[in-house]
Amino acid sequence: MKKIVYTLVLAVTLWSCKTGSGSNAAKKNTVDVNINLTDVKDDKVLVTVTAPSIKTDEIVYSIPKTVPGTYSTDNYGKYSDSFKAFDAKGNELTVKRIDDNSWSIADAKKLQKITYLVGDTFDTEKGTGFGNDDVFSPAGTNINAGINFMVNTHGFVGYFKDKLDVPYNVTITHPETLWGATSMTDEDANTTSDKFTTPRYAILVENPIMYSKPDYTTFNVNGMDILIAVYSPTGKFTAESITPEMKTMMTAQKNFLGKVNATKKYTVLLYLSSMAKDDAHGFGALEHPTATTVVLPETMPKERLVESMKDVVSHEFFHIVTPLTIHSKEIQYFDYNDPKMSEHLWMYEGVTEYFANLFQINQGLIDEADFYNRIADKIEQAKALNDTMSFTTMSANVLKEPYKAQYLNVYQKGALIGMCIDIIIREKSNGERGILDLMHKLAEEYGVEKPFNDNELFAKITQLTYPEVGEFLKTHVAGTTPIAYDTYLAKVGVTKSTDKKPGGVFIKGQTPYIKVSKETKQISIRPEIELNDFYKNLNLKSGDIILSVNNKPYSLDNIYDLVGESQGWKENDPITILIKRNGAEQTIKGTVKLPYEEIETFKATDASKEKLRNAWLKN
Repeated sequence: MKKIVYTLVLAVTLWSCKTGSGSNAAKKNTVDVNINLTDVKDDKVLVTVTAPSIKTDEIVYSIPKTVPGTYSTDNYGKYSDSFKAFDAKGNELTVKRIDDNSWSIADAKKLQKITYLVGDTFDTEKGTGFGNDDVFSPAGTNINAGINFMVNTHGFVGYFKDKLDVPYNVTITHPETLWGATSMTDEDANTTSDKFTTPRYAILVENPIMYSKPDYTTFNVNGMDILIAVYSPTGKFTAESITPEMKTMMTAQKNFLGKVNATKKYTVLLYLSSMAKDDAHGFGALEHPTATTVVLPETMPKERLVESMKDVVSHEFFHIVTPLTIHSKEIQYFDYNDPKMSEHLWMYEGVTEYFANLFQINQGLIDEADFYNRIADKIEQAKALNDTMSFTTMSANVLKEPYKAQYLNVYQKGALIGMCIDIIIREKSNGERGILDLMHKLAEEYGVEKPFNDNELFAKITQLTYPEVGEFLKTHVAGTTPIAYDTYLAKVGVTKSTDKKPGGVFIKGQTPYIKVSKETKQISIRPEIELNDFYKNLNLKSGDIILSVNNKPYSLDNIYDLVGESQGWKENDPITILIKRNGAEQTIKGTVKLPYEEIETFKATDASKEKLRNAWLKN
C-alpha cells in the first residue's frame, strides 16, 4: 500500500431482487454471489449469496475487518445492513448481528441464501490525511449509480466460517453503458452481466473491479499484458493520455526485476476524485497480485499526476516481490477478522518503497541528484517519527497504539533500511550483488505457496548474505538503535550537501499563504504571513482577494483546483490575476516567479568509490 498526503490547510473548514439458487450440486461445492449494480436504491447495492452445504446448526457469515496490505482496522461490515437469511422455501431464518462485521444464522443446515445491502465508503470520508478513521480510498468502495462503481470485493462479499477455501462464482449485473475493468476473466458474454470464478475467497478479495464508461488501453511489456483503466469525472484525463508514461515506467520495472516476476496480466485502476464532500479523499494506491487500485485528485496537473502515478504504481507493482511472493505465515493464512500481523513490514513496505525509487535511477528515469533528494527527504521524514522504536515490534502490533501512529515510517525508515542493506551487500560483494539479488534468492527459497516463519527470516537472510547484514537487522530493525545513514552512504562515496528546490506557491509545508471566507467563499491572501517571491514579484499584497487566475474564477468551491493547477506552473510562465484590493477590482499581469527553498541532500564526492556507487545505482 502506498499513501500520499495531499492536503491544504486553510483558515476555514472545507466542508428486493429475485436470484436463481442454482443446482444442489453447485450449492454443495460453491458460494454463488450476485451483486446488483443496476437497481441502486438509497445509494445502496443489493448482494445475494447462495450458501454452500452447511452441516452445523449455526453458521457465521463475515465481511472483513481488515484486508491484506492495509495494516488498519476498517470494519467493512459496518457499511452493510438489512441482513436476511432464507431457507429453500423462502422462509426467513433467525439472524443475530454479532459485531460490525459478522452475523450468526440459526438453523444453518436449512440455509439457502442470504441478502444484504451494501453502502459505499467514499461517502463517509471526512477529509484528507492520516489523522482520522476513514477507510483508505484505494481499499474502499464507491457507489455512484449509472456512473461509477469501485468494487473492492472485500467491501461487498464476505465468507462463511470455515468455508474460505470454497470456490466462488460471482455474477455482477450492471448498466449496459458501464464496463468492468479487472484482471479477472468475464465468463458471461452478456453486455449487462459479468461472471467471475475464483477457486477461493482470498483470490476474489485480491481482484478489484471498477465499473465506469469504458476508458482503457492495453499493451504488452515483456510478456505481460497490461490494462490501464481510468475514471475521470470531467473527462480531464483519459487512459490514452497517461499510457505512454505508464508503458515506459512498467517496461523499466520489468527490466529491473528480471526473473522475479512471472505475472501474465496486470491491471491498473485509476479513480480520479472530484474532491467533493462525498467523494474520495485518501490518495495513494493498494496492491494486489495482478492489479493496483489508485485514487488521486482530478485537479492535479498532468505532470504531477504522471509523477504520482510513477511513484504509487511502481510501489504497488514491486509488491509482486514481497509480500505477494515472499511472505510469512501470518500473510499466507490471513485472518480477515482477527488478523495476526507479521514482524516484517520493513521488507513488505520498506524494501518495496526502496525499489520504487532505486529502479528509477537504475533505469535512467531520474538522475542522481533527484535520487539523493528523495533519500534526504526520507531521512528528514523519518526524524519526525520514533527512531528508537523496534521496527519488528511496531510491525507485529501495527493495528494498535502507540505502534499504529508509526506506520508511515515504513515508507521512510523502512525504505532506508532497504538502502542500507543494499549498500552492505554491495560493499561485501565488491559490487557484484545487492538487495535485489537477495530477494531473488528468497523467492527461490520460499515463493507464493511456501511462507516463512517470522522468527526465522533474519537467520535465513544472514545465511544468504553476510554476518554484517544479520548484525544490522539485529541492531537497527529488531533493535532500537537509530541508523547512522551518513556512515552507510559514505561507503559508496556519498556525503551531505545542500540544494534548492521550488516550493509551493499557495502553501509551504502545512502553512498556507491564502485563506477562505465562509461567508463570501472568497479567497484572500493572509495578512499575518511573510509573502514569498511569487507574491512579491507580482506586487500582490496581504488582504488582496483573488477573484480569478488566467481568466478562470476561483472560490471556496474550487480552491483545490487552484492549488492543484499551481503545482504545474513553471518559472516565467505568463500569468494574469484579477484581484479586489480595498474594494476595487484590478488586473495584474506578469510572470510566475517560483519560491525556492534550501534543502539538505547528498551528492557523490569520493571518486575512489565511483565503481561501487555505480554498481549500487546502475548495475
